[in-house]
Amino acid sequence: QVQLVESGGGLVQAGDSLRLSCAASARTFSNYYMGWFRQAPGKEREFVASIRWVGGYTFYADSVKGRFTISRDNAKNTVYLNMNNLEPEDTAVYYCAWKTVEANEYTSWGQGTQVTVSS
Repeated sequence: QVQLVESGGGLVQAGDSLRLSCAASARTFSNYYMGWFRQAPGKEREFVASIRWVGGYTFYADSVKGRFTISRDNAKNTVYLNMNNLEPEDTAVYYCAWKTVEANEYTSWGQGTQVTVSS
């Protein structure tokens, strides 16, 4: 099991930027995905972005394309989510997740970090 520790959430105003970080405890697989999901109050958890570790291929939800950027630091085994032009609708608990390339679902999850965007 991979341990994930998130950081970087907070309270910002609409239009501001924020960067989330997620450090993975160990690199025990040669290739995997790390992703970000979010859950707003009263809503289902939804996919935000993911990155395939080998190759750096990235994927985004339509709602964040052009505003959010996912990236990785191979040496630190850390994934980042740079969020620009934040909107009140981005308010949610953001979760980091991990899975092997072969897995259908994410199997390791972080504890979550709150992002609140005021209008």
